[in-house]
Amino acid sequence: MSEETARQGIIDEEHLKLLSLGYMVSAGMSAFFSLFGLMYMAMGAFMGEMISRMPENARNAADQPPPAFFGWFFGSIGLALFLFMIGTAVVKLRAAFCIKQRKGRVFCMIVAGICCLGIPYGTLLGVFTFIVLGRDSVVRQFDRVPMNMPVAT
Repeated sequence: MSEETARQGIIDEEHLKLLSLGYMVSAGMSAFFSLFGLMYMAMGAFMGEMISRMPENARNAADQPPPAFFGWFFGSIGLALFLFMIGTAVVKLRAAFCIKQRKGRVFCMIVAGICCLGIPYGTLLGVFTFIVLGRDSVVRQFDRVPMNMPVAT
């Protein structure tokens, strides 16, 4: 093994460790921000319940409260946001473990494309993932069959 190949191997290892760490941090941030969806869901449920318990009065239509549906609709949007953010956190965490174990290169690149939607941190993480996983030396690392895995003949 030449000195340049050994140097590139060390660089690849460090870059892959940093990518794995970046995806773990990004997964943690996504999981934390998913709590805002839960907060919206709770506020919507509270609004829906409070509106539905308001007494009926005989005033004109302009003074009537909004229907309880608006509160529940608000809550359902919060639930959808929560589920989406938790889903992205799980996918990012899975990508971090795939990078660490050097498997699922295509999956990691798909997750990188999704991460590019998260401006600015996710975009940087996604672009750096495409750069690192696009190297021939890294592609060879992901294509290697593990030593303890039997090869089908």
